[in-house]
Amino acid sequence: MPDTATTPMRFTHLISDCDGVLIDSEAVALQALLELLGPRLPNLPEGVTLQGLIEPRLGQRLVPLMQDIYKDLGLPPLPADDIMAIGNAVDAACDAQLRAVPGVAQALAAIPLPKAVASNSVSARVLSALERTGMAPLFENRVFTPDLVGHAKPHPGVYLAAAAAFGVPPSQCLVLEDSVTGVTAAVAAGMTVLGFIGGGHIAPGQEARLKAAGAQVVFQDMAGLPALVADLLQPAAERQPA
Repeated sequence: MPDTATTPMRFTHLISDCDGVLIDSEAVALQALLELLGPRLPNLPEGVTLQGLIEPRLGQRLVPLMQDIYKDLGLPPLPADDIMAIGNAVDAACDAQLRAVPGVAQALAAIPLPKAVASNSVSARVLSALERTGMAPLFENRVFTPDLVGHAKPHPGVYLAAAAAFGVPPSQCLVLEDSVTGVTAAVAAGMTVLGFIGGGHIAPGQEARLKAAGAQVVFQDMAGLPALVADLLQPAAERQPA
């Protein structure tokens, strides 16, 4: 049996997405987008639904999300002012209905690794959400977002910046993600990803999509996260079979 006192742990740090993993905001954002875009897109092609267009893109920033939807429909892009107004309305809805993912604070508190947040949101919004939900002490202001780093997911920049701030190789970081966009970014950074499908916004087939994007494990209940991470922290010979 390996000597766990002298065998270095493969994973030493934990990095989490925010929306959909820490904050159960993606379902709110989805509903807001349906209400805001429905009147703008009343005549979709047969077999196409607005929800079906939005759900796979949750996790993207709003501008590319909107651009992709309008491009797929063969429509000219929305003006920047319209996208900004939609974004402000979505943010307002998410702020008004802010709530933590059930059990996430307790789960993270039980995991003995330094933690950071890597999000496609803006830093001020992430910091405010962590404060309002009581999770700020878990992360000690270690927040990495496109407005600070210069790149948005699926670019790996926010994850690489978090690893650099910790002073560790990306391969030593475990990541919690709920979207294909986020999983793609973390995998590109060279990190191991645990995909979360317990949020209120998760569509059928998301487990398969996250695994296809590179998530090593997919889980649904935050209550099981500490045991899942504990198993990954063990030497390979001692891990429980998946």
